Amino acid sequence: MTTTTYAVKGMTCGHCVQAVSTEVGRVPGVTGVEVDLASGAVTVTSDGPADEQAVRAAVDEAGYEVVGTRA
Repeated sequence: MTTTTYAVKGMTCGHCVQAVSTEVGRVPGVTGVEVDLASGAVTVTSDGPADEQAVRAAVDEAGYEVVGTRA
């Protein structure tokens, strides 16, 4: 199991959390998504290393921007 946390810019409400969770949850191999609205952190759990470009594309599809990753 792999966990990666992304810094996401632009999320301001519960709808933002739902949109990001739904889109990132559709990425192949992703088994869980946790969004911390206050910090802008999106923690992605996956069976193996998740495709970072696919996660970034999913966040973009939801209307937000990945601005980095966190350890």
